[in-house]
Amino acid sequence: MLTFVSLSKKMTTLYVSPHPDDFRSLLALITAEFCSSSRPVTITEDPPASLNAHSRPNLVLGAGEGGSILSGASSVSWYLAAQAKRAGVGTKQQSQVWQWLSFADNELTPVSCAVVFPLMGVMGVDKKLQQSSRAELMRVLKVLNQTLEPRTFLVGESITLADIAVATAVLLPFKYALEPSDRLSLTNVTRWFTTCINQPQFLKVLGKISLCEKMVPVTLKTNAATKAANGTPAADSASAAANGPPKTEAQLKKEAKKKEKLEKFQQKKEMEAKKKAHPQAEKKAKPEKKDLGVITYNIPTPAGEKKDVISSLPDSYSPQYVEAAWYQWWEKQGFFKPEYGRKSITEQNPSGIFMMCIPPPNVTGSLHLGHALTNAIQDSLTRWHRMRGETTLWNPGCDHAGIATQVVVEKKLMKERGLSRHDLGRENFIGEVWKWKNEKGDRIYHQLKKLGSSLDWDRACFTMDPKLSYAVQEAFIRMHDEGVIYRSKRLVNWSCTLNSAISDIEANKKELTGRTLLPVPGYKEKVEFGVLVSFAYKVDGSDQEVIVATTRIETMLGDTAVAVHPDDPRYQHLKGKMVLHPFCDRKMPIVFDDFVDMSFGTGAVKITPAHDHNDYEVGVRHNLAFINILDENGLLINVPPPFLGMKRFEARKAVLQALKDRGHFKEIKDNPMVVPVCSRSKDIVEPLLKPQWYVNCTDMGKQAADAVREGRLKIIPDHHLKTWFNWMDNIRDWCISRQLWWGHRIPAYFITVNDPSVKPGEDVDGHYWVSGRSEEEAREKAAKRFNVSVDKMTLRQDEDVLDTWFSSGIFPFSIFGWPNETEDLNVFYPGTLLETGHDILFFWVARMVMMGLKLTGKLPFKEVYLHAVVRDAHGRKMSKSLGNVIDPLDVITGISLEGLHDQLMDTNLDPLEVEKAKQGQKSDYPNGIPECGTDALRFALCAYTSQGRDINLDVNRILGYRHFCNKLWNAVKFAMKTLGDNFVPSEKAQLCGEESVSDRWILSRLCAAVGLCDAGFKAYDFPGITTAIYNFWLYELCDVYLESVKPVISKAEDSTSQRQVLVCRQTLYTCLEVGLRLLSPLMPFVTEELYQRLPRRRPQSDPPSICVTSYPDAEEFCWHNEEVDRDMDFVMSVVKTIRSLRADYNLTKTRADCYLQCIDCTTVSLVEKYSLQIQTLSYSQAIIPLMDNQPVPEGCAVAIASDRCTVNLMLKGLIDVEKEIAKLLTKKGDLEKQMEKLREKVAKNDYKEKVPVKVQEQDAEKLRQSQTELEKVKEAMDNFSKMM
Repeated sequence: MLTFVSLSKKMTTLYVSPHPDDFRSLLALITAEFCSSSRPVTITEDPPASLNAHSRPNLVLGAGEGGSILSGASSVSWYLAAQAKRAGVGTKQQSQVWQWLSFADNELTPVSCAVVFPLMGVMGVDKKLQQSSRAELMRVLKVLNQTLEPRTFLVGESITLADIAVATAVLLPFKYALEPSDRLSLTNVTRWFTTCINQPQFLKVLGKISLCEKMVPVTLKTNAATKAANGTPAADSASAAANGPPKTEAQLKKEAKKKEKLEKFQQKKEMEAKKKAHPQAEKKAKPEKKDLGVITYNIPTPAGEKKDVISSLPDSYSPQYVEAAWYQWWEKQGFFKPEYGRKSITEQNPSGIFMMCIPPPNVTGSLHLGHALTNAIQDSLTRWHRMRGETTLWNPGCDHAGIATQVVVEKKLMKERGLSRHDLGRENFIGEVWKWKNEKGDRIYHQLKKLGSSLDWDRACFTMDPKLSYAVQEAFIRMHDEGVIYRSKRLVNWSCTLNSAISDIEANKKELTGRTLLPVPGYKEKVEFGVLVSFAYKVDGSDQEVIVATTRIETMLGDTAVAVHPDDPRYQHLKGKMVLHPFCDRKMPIVFDDFVDMSFGTGAVKITPAHDHNDYEVGVRHNLAFINILDENGLLINVPPPFLGMKRFEARKAVLQALKDRGHFKEIKDNPMVVPVCSRSKDIVEPLLKPQWYVNCTDMGKQAADAVREGRLKIIPDHHLKTWFNWMDNIRDWCISRQLWWGHRIPAYFITVNDPSVKPGEDVDGHYWVSGRSEEEAREKAAKRFNVSVDKMTLRQDEDVLDTWFSSGIFPFSIFGWPNETEDLNVFYPGTLLETGHDILFFWVARMVMMGLKLTGKLPFKEVYLHAVVRDAHGRKMSKSLGNVIDPLDVITGISLEGLHDQLMDTNLDPLEVEKAKQGQKSDYPNGIPECGTDALRFALCAYTSQGRDINLDVNRILGYRHFCNKLWNAVKFAMKTLGDNFVPSEKAQLCGEESVSDRWILSRLCAAVGLCDAGFKAYDFPGITTAIYNFWLYELCDVYLESVKPVISKAEDSTSQRQVLVCRQTLYTCLEVGLRLLSPLMPFVTEELYQRLPRRRPQSDPPSICVTSYPDAEEFCWHNEEVDRDMDFVMSVVKTIRSLRADYNLTKTRADCYLQCIDCTTVSLVEKYSLQIQTLSYSQAIIPLMDNQPVPEGCAVAIASDRCTVNLMLKGLIDVEKEIAKLLTKKGDLEKQMEKLREKVAKNDYKEKVPVKVQEQDAEKLRQSQTELEKVKEAMDNFSKMM
């Protein structure tokens, strides 16, 4: 509590705590440094007896101890800041500074202390509480981070008390808790904080601050001042002398113990006497903690029929009840189709067209949080555009997922029938895949419906559908005919287990810090990686040698050169020389190439052109031999015995031993490295030379980069532009061949001409390949090319299929029937927006842009919005082995801890990983995951979507939004009761001119929320949207307006007050109806359920569902009233101060009179105008405004509400003062005894030598805490004494 006594112009003494981390005292000290001419005298010792009742910092105004006193960090710093002209310029800035001071005190300080105090030993460590506090601290700081983005300081252009207060509130977290990774996500806050602490005034008080490197328990230096005792040994001695000869220490202790025992005995006797006089009443049973209620919808409703909305609403919100039946009705009504509400999609719509296609999930896939995030964002955007009246299409689709699907079906065949795909043959195997797809492939569509996704299911596409397959074939043929697709033999990422090339996105990069044993499919023992083997090649014709090193020693069998840097002086004499291969008669040149790093190792590098991407380029430049030593299964070929036919990693051991036997081995050492691992098969990926089909991306990449540079394509957020340009400007050709059976078979044919005049072609020669829509078309093309008759042609179709990303690249137009000119293609292509995760910016987004421009001459969309990647609450990547992968359906419906454990048994994790994952689940979800519902999950995901790279998702926060749904539910139920059965809303939402100040204020706040939501959707600022809606419903409508109008509605007696009730009801209806529409895109189920219960403004013409009702528009809701907002901000600051005082004195049900001391007549008028609101919201008996010079009755508790108003709450007669003082006296005695014991312990001669430092620090901290508590007890006693 802040105590504001009286003010004097002359500032004298500032009493502060000596503790180096007492941020409240530091706030006062730093502010004092800005008072250049009137800086107070600073004292860190205990204040004089007259000030004992006041907690530090204290400011004594005037000379000596009799001066007026300011107490509490906020009031002291405010006074000092005003003296130093740091409290803001003008009333607006001063109000902003005061709000920031309040933010520091109420928002930042509690959560900062909860995070840091356990580290400092001030309070016990509760890991779960600390983690949740840390997450809350990061949330608050991220809000601050957003605020600071365009600013140097919080208020105005120079440092103010706002900066000093907030900086000292976050000082301890920056020193002890915010690690470098945290600060990286808080760039604006960190920049601002660093600016503040480097101000001369900060430096003088704090010195140079070291920011936290790792969050660990803090060892604080004990400050001698904290050990200062109230009494001194000298005083004790004087007292003893007056009562006879001095007693020994042992005698004094014995007497103290005897006295303590006697007191305890006396207390026990008194308690027994009381019990006999007043037999104990039977203990009341503690009410059981209420579980989240599960209420189900049991009214029979045929699928697709409208849900019953006549029955009364259940008592509380239950997701199962709310989410039942609505989706099927929406779908059957055709609300999700662009044709809804119009004769034809070609009909001109002045509101415009919105088209977006879903990033097609894999047909094998199951819903994960990444999908949930994508769909929450996309569906919110789609629903918003639809409600704006645009012709809206969100097109669903599913990807055939070549490798993933083939692997699933192959495993199924082997498990159930013991057959491989080769046993069945290609045609029969593809039949099995289609059979599996038709049985299981729709699962993800059902899951998307569970999320409420408003997709037009009649337009759903599968990438292997005939329509899309035809488009894929056409795209390949056109690009091949143009020469953009060509045949070449190059290095590819090869999976020996899958016998196929894989894309970069399917090759996970596993980082190793050194020697590591990894499991590899097909090997019983784990294989060693993360070591660097050095060996020597002998120089031909001399006794010299060149030492090289490699992490893949088996590849030396395919070496064809050694490379050194042209400027390396160590090897100049070896120009033109050869080295000898130790296992064959191969002579290899020493080549000079700029790519070699002279400073790494010996500066000499072995070159294996056929098995390394860098070496491949060197091989091309120097025309070296390309010797392939691996076949498709990972067995060694083209090598001498005994290595011929060996498995690659068995050869690794054999080659190393052979080098040792021949004296070529030098050393082996740990080496940090990255190992490419196939995400599908977990095999180690090998670079392998294979003839494949490639797309020449040079020109297409330039066009894609130019589209962004010229502003024709916008990428949001723009921090991804650097990545985009880096990829597009340095793009490599794209390998599109995959050695699979499931997928789009490449429509290319190898030509054999049965004519001796035409020489036979080679596989890599593009001249001998032709593409066609059918074999007949291809044959005709080939005959024309070689100028021979068709009957002399033999064609062989390529066995390979196209990379899945090829069909995904043309998805935005193939779904509309391209290359045919269809109505859908003309209306919906190009699309409006592409929304997806930033991790597939290159693999999918770039390819769609390139192929769209190439094949249609148009960009496939105008904007790309990239959302963040979902991580767990601790910021870790989602991983099955950590047990932190969350199925969104488990969040929606809830799951027990045992259920989570059971899911781990269905994975391929080894027993050790399963155990580790179980521990992770137990730690994060000790009671499982409660049922949160779809709406809460969607809202939480959107609230988390800051435009960054990562989202740390805490399930507890999702549960918080389920409670928000319940608050919404109860608010609408109460409001409907208030409206009454016969209420008829006006035909249009508008002001009638008779609105009360409460009505005008809530309508102003509603308009502000409408404006924020409108701006938020346009800027893809989802946290801005969720915050605006949440604050309106919870903090403005429920907490303030509904409470403030209760007396208006309950006391309507005369015609004037009854008219006021009618106006109030219209206002309330507008808030409900508009508020639900604002929320509908994010929470479609609960808003539909509640909206259907409200009466309509125009029942005959209003749309049947909230999802096709218009979204509130800022032009329509334009009643924003800054004056009323400003007045209510003042009113709420007064209300919060009164509530805080009531809580301090435990006035839960008792109403007290409240005297508000106002600085001027204007403030008095304002208090009188809003007295009913203040009285109602603060639960006060009466509100009495006073001028500053009017006396306040005795017996009041005092606190500052703002610079314009001081709250005086009358306590006299409301509390039993004597009883409260008696309680405090007991507390005071207990504290003094504890402190005395501690002082005795610390005063012992051998204490410092025998007691561990950590225990000494704990003792000092306990003493400091007890001292602080004692001061608070004395302060409270002093306040109560004044009331007697």
